[in-house]
Amino acid sequence: MHEYAIANDIIQTAKKNAGDKNKIKAIVVEVGDLGHLPAEELEHALKGLVKWDIKILKKPGLVRCDCGYEGEPKILEKAHSYTRFNCPKCGKELSENNIIDGDKIILKEVIID
Repeated sequence: MHEYAIANDIIQTAKKNAGDKNKIKAIVVEVGDLGHLPAEELEHALKGLVKWDIKILKKPGLVRCDCGYEGEPKILEKAHSYTRFNCPKCGKELSENNIIDGDKIILKEVIID
C-alpha cells in the first residue's frame, strides 16, 4: 500500500510549505500518466487521510522511441506499481528509459484560508 506512503509524503510537504497546517484548505497534485501510481488511487489515499479538498491534475506521458516518434505513448496496462506502454508509431514496448516527462507526482499548490 505504497499509495498511503506517497500520500503521507505529500501531506507532510503541504504542511511544511503552509506554515500553519490548520489553515490548509486544499491541495493541487499533478500525477503523471506514466508514474507508479494511478491518479485515482492517490486521490483516494489523500482523501482518506485529510479533510482538505484534493484536486488531481493528470499529466500525459511523453516518450521518445528509437523509431523517431516523440509524443504520448499508448498505455497497455496501468496497475498499482507499474505501467506498460508502447510506441503508437512502431508498436515497440517502451521502458522508463524512453520517458521524457509525465512520470512524476508533484505537489503543485497548497491553498490556505
